Amino acid sequence: MSAEQVERRAQDRSEENTTVRESPVPPSPPGVSQADLDALAEQLGRVPRGVVSIAARCVCGRPTVVRTAPRLPDGSPFPTSYYLTHPAAVRGCSTLEAEHLMEDFNARLSQDEALADAYRRAHEHYLAARAELGSPHEIEGVSAGGMPTRVKCLHALLGHALAAGPGINPIGDLTLEALRERGLWDDRRCSC
Repeated sequence: MSAEQVERRAQDRSEENTTVRESPVPPSPPGVSQADLDALAEQLGRVPRGVVSIAARCVCGRPTVVRTAPRLPDGSPFPTSYYLTHPAAVRGCSTLEAEHLMEDFNARLSQDEALADAYRRAHEHYLAARAELGSPHEIEGVSAGGMPTRVKCLHALLGHALAAGPGINPIGDLTLEALRERGLWDDRRCSC
């Protein structure tokens, strides 16, 4: 080994000892790119956890809903399988919640048997989809958003509706309709 090579090796070792090392980044799940993970981190303001797939996308291709594992990497159970990440959609749902739209939906559920039945089916759909990924006993029978009997979180219900498609989660569908009508967010237009 030449003197130059010895000197370079010593310099490399010195740099290794002073370089700040980051934790290894887990590999992206199949179908989830590093760009998706970067977009999710930007949207959430934190590193996304338990990402299984992108369940719904903006028309521009960025994530709108992430499908999350029912057990996070740290072992915590996580019942929200479809997590709404699009900032404009999140803000829109927060606005509707602040205006007490959930109370209106709860009243409709108590008065409309067909709506209540469809909402129970949405709960069953949610549980079946999550079971494909695992079934932590701590969250057994728990879906999201207050299903199957009440409306608790429009974010979770909209996330499910966007991931599953129209006609699966009636309250999520109604939430999307309210967002569009009020000009708060529309999944058919990019607002990234």
